[in-house]
Amino acid sequence: MASRLWATRAASYLRISVPSRGFATVLKDLKYADSHEWVKVEGNSATIGITDHAQDHLGDVVYVELPEAGTEVTQGDSFGAVESVKATSDINSPISGKVVEVNSKLNESPGLVNASPYENGWIIKVEIATSDELNNLMDSEKYSKFCEEEDAKH
Repeated sequence: MASRLWATRAASYLRISVPSRGFATVLKDLKYADSHEWVKVEGNSATIGITDHAQDHLGDVVYVELPEAGTEVTQGDSFGAVESVKATSDINSPISGKVVEVNSKLNESPGLVNASPYENGWIIKVEIATSDELNNLMDSEKYSKFCEEEDAKH
């Protein structure tokens, strides 16, 4: 009996302690794909991850399927997947190029995608094939508007 009461208290505590956020964080210096990946460009290198909006909709991430270094990725094509308690979702590359580094920390701590989607939860780093593709992506303002419109439909 006591353990059930404790579980009920814990559940109600957890429910109360999870803040509801109206809007996801969108960083200004990044580019965004309509499939909810972000890219940060530094010279010929691009760091890629999923957005705060995406991780928020996915829920707690329990596994990230990573490509191997040396893999070629193509803009708009899947290169891995994020598995959460709710669903499994493909990760699409916002830009074409060659994977030069993967975030191996995600093997032990997939929750970094939730806790720090733009910093510690990055997924891959790519050597950019052509920077022209960046023109196909949204800036932070357009992406914020895109998310608002998408959420309004659901």
